[in-house]
Amino acid sequence: MAARARRERTERTYLPRIADVRICGTEATVKVVLEVLDREFRTASAREYDDGQRAYLQLDTGCTDPDAD
Repeated sequence: MAARARRERTERTYLPRIADVRICGTEATVKVVLEVLDREFRTASAREYDDGQRAYLQLDTGCTDPDAD
């Protein structure tokens, strides 16, 4: 079996109070975890891949106030 080509990755930046998180699980499990984290933290970015079984996200751990938008 031939290895699949690696996808382009965006350059990562690390900012104060921002946590980079990678979640792996079934699509339903990832969805539940994202919903819980969204209630507790301001999600700066979330990207699902591998048909929803994995997700990369960034959480703002310095501010848990609800977003005014």
